[in-house]
Amino acid sequence: MNEFLIKQYITNLTYGDINSFASKSGITLNNDETEIIYNNIKNNWRTILYGNPRGILNDLKEQLETETYNKVEELYISFKDKVQNYL
Repeated sequence: MNEFLIKQYITNLTYGDINSFASKSGITLNNDETEIIYNNIKNNWRTILYGNPRGILNDLKEQLETETYNKVEELYISFKDKVQNYL
């Protein structure tokens, strides 16, 4: 059931959602960064949630500004710890 709900949310995810969440989290994204994060979430969400996302994070590290990447990684770790019991 959880995977179904997550899949539906990811299917409906927009660039605006990415920018809104980033802004609320103190991150300012340029258009390229928004697209990079959006595409990674859309295409790799199962690995991000259930697998080892180190390869994805390494790719993001090369594609995002250093400050943006550090905040994204920090948020990922924080949320992964919070939702681990629900997955």
